[in-house]
Amino acid sequence: MNKKVFSYSSVITLFVISCVVAACGEAKKPPEKEIVVSPEELHTKVTELIRSSIDYAVANDGRIDDSIKLELLAPLKQVYESTQFATSWNAGQQWQPVSDSMLELVRSAQFYGLFPEDYHSATLEAIYTKLVADTSDKTDKKDAVLWAKADLLLTDAFMHMVKDVKLGRLPQDSVSLRKDSVLVDEFYIQKLQSLLKQQESLASIIASLEPQHAGYKALKAGAKAFLDSADYQKVYTRVPSPKDPGFTAALEARMREGGYLTDSLPPDSLQMASAIKKFQLHTGITDDGKAGEGTVRMLNFTDKDRFVSLAINMDRYKMLPEQMPERYIWVNLPGFYMKLLNKDSLEITSKVICGKPITRTPLLNSSISNLVTYPQWTIPNSIIVKEILPALKKNTGYLAKKGYSLINSRGDEVSADSVDWSKYSKGIPFNVVQGSGDENALGILKFNFPNKYAVYLHDTNQRYLFARTGRALSHGCVRVQQWEELAYNIVRYDNDSDQYIDTPSPKEDSMSAWLQRKEKHSIGVKNRLPVFIRYFTADAKDGKVVFYDDIYGEDKYVRAKYFAGK
Repeated sequence: MNKKVFSYSSVITLFVISCVVAACGEAKKPPEKEIVVSPEELHTKVTELIRSSIDYAVANDGRIDDSIKLELLAPLKQVYESTQFATSWNAGQQWQPVSDSMLELVRSAQFYGLFPEDYHSATLEAIYTKLVADTSDKTDKKDAVLWAKADLLLTDAFMHMVKDVKLGRLPQDSVSLRKDSVLVDEFYIQKLQSLLKQQESLASIIASLEPQHAGYKALKAGAKAFLDSADYQKVYTRVPSPKDPGFTAALEARMREGGYLTDSLPPDSLQMASAIKKFQLHTGITDDGKAGEGTVRMLNFTDKDRFVSLAINMDRYKMLPEQMPERYIWVNLPGFYMKLLNKDSLEITSKVICGKPITRTPLLNSSISNLVTYPQWTIPNSIIVKEILPALKKNTGYLAKKGYSLINSRGDEVSADSVDWSKYSKGIPFNVVQGSGDENALGILKFNFPNKYAVYLHDTNQRYLFARTGRALSHGCVRVQQWEELAYNIVRYDNDSDQYIDTPSPKEDSMSAWLQRKEKHSIGVKNRLPVFIRYFTADAKDGKVVFYDDIYGEDKYVRAKYFAGK
């Protein structure tokens, strides 16, 4: 069945029901309590309350009362209609083991990067206490409202968790490669029936929905250690921007709270720099002893913030295809690293330099198409407009100083002094090219892959920058420290068998000769190597979660839009 048609039909069904309810008068709000005497009466009344609660929810945007909203009303309604609104979880109004399992899953939602409060945790806990845990009050066990509400909320919590474990909370974007963006109603119903008929356990159902990527599994495994040590109640002094009043006093207070300053006397500049450096080393950011904007962001990053970041990053794995290629390049921008993976085994790892926040490296999917030895750099128009054109308006000698050439449409070099630069603001009718050589910004080898942003992986003539911890420093391309190892790996796999050959090939010999002679040549790659450039601010290393600075503010944006109130 077509997914879109099915989803639309569910919406139409709810719309029609809403109209019917409206035509017959406003749906009656379910009572807050209804005590009955006999088991038979309890069964009948619970069924009536489930029906009336669903009718009320249809007419009131999913709400069954002022504080509770059913998130997946359409499939939930279909489930209960198919059983004439009988209870699904607690037959005979006896709390069943499957309900215990579901409540325990809600309690442990954080281990999946989820939030228990999204799945009616507080209400379910209160109901559980009254119906099961509190044995002194027999009246509550005869309250039909509690049994009806428990059933509806367990069903809704199950379906909502199925959705969030499978798809996450982030929308499809231009680089998402997962096939499913919407789960049809039948999917939720089938999973629920499989559980309630004991065809599958709750644990196996949830496990089958999770991403199978090694990175997700490692992050989830690290989440337990993080949650065991996290302190959501700890409140630190918030440090304002270094440009704002009160910065120095707040910074000193925060250093003391974190144990980085222990002397009771006011610190001098050297003591403060030492304290800041200790914090920077502890969090894995540039340890320069200066409290810049990036350091301040990390100082204000609480355990609650870290968990939200963890949740966002676990969802990012759900945006990937279920099955990754056998061999691929993975670039994580906030982590400043590149990995070459082969069947989940790490073949190469390298530090990288990525774009500055004002010239971001784009997220993309592509594949290596060719390598270029001693490349020229044709500077993108965005850099020309932002940097080169303003510089030329001040000094026409700027190009010569940088080693750039001005090339017209016929391929001829033009003198910068011969052009009236005041005429241009949004671009120029010339190419600006840096010739190949050891001083070229691209270094001595470039990895091309098709993309609309004119970015690529490459060597650099500023290799000393790899020593920095924070490496958002480029105009948008990705500079690779282990470029040579990557180049030779690609060439040795580029054969008819698509397997690594442990002897030099003619292609490899040619590449080595061209590099030695400092010649510009293009080397085609027949077995194209997939490239994924991604943005993950949390990773797992040695069983622990490591958090990176949100260099482009992506987490901040996502949290405000899709994790509001978290």
